[in-house]
Amino acid sequence: MADLGQVLESGGAVVLPTETVYGLFAKALDEEAVDQVYALKQRPRDKALNLNVSNPNDIRKFSQNQPVFLEKLYNEFMPGPLTIILEANDRVPHWVNSGLGTVGFRVPNHPVTLDMIAQHGPLIGPSANRSGQASGVSFEHIMAEFEGQVTGYADDAALTGQDSTILDLSGDRATILRQGAITKAQLLEVVPELNFEED
Repeated sequence: MADLGQVLESGGAVVLPTETVYGLFAKALDEEAVDQVYALKQRPRDKALNLNVSNPNDIRKFSQNQPVFLEKLYNEFMPGPLTIILEANDRVPHWVNSGLGTVGFRVPNHPVTLDMIAQHGPLIGPSANRSGQASGVSFEHIMAEFEGQVTGYADDAALTGQDSTILDLSGDRATILRQGAITKAQLLEVVPELNFEED
């Protein structure tokens, strides 16, 4: 089995577990590495990717106009199954967010993956599956799917299979773009100042 860090540093992609599903990770600031992930997933280029980071300072580093409650949100739900979308700053490469004015942030709650992000991040890490197919939860299926194309893998059978909640904080109102493991009620309990769109 190839050394995960060496694969990442050489511009390759690796399959790593999160607390939800497996992801296909590569160095976010390496355009060729990101291109490889788009090709492996057969993902349309207008579908932006998230930045996987390991601390709140990296969220601030690649975003602007952060809400005052960002740290409270981070401390309660991150690492964990929450993706937050903020306004991007000029440090975010166009090949990550498809030239949009926003960027998503994820802090996966898995020790192996967090260690890889801390050492080699920020990383992109979309789910390890072909675009349009179900998110990758079967390690054997993923290895067969990407056989000969991905050299680094880390296994973990204890995945929930439930996607992260996507919380958009880039506008005047907060919006849940995808309901996942964390509910609106849980978010409001911790951060009552979240100003959601009316249901």
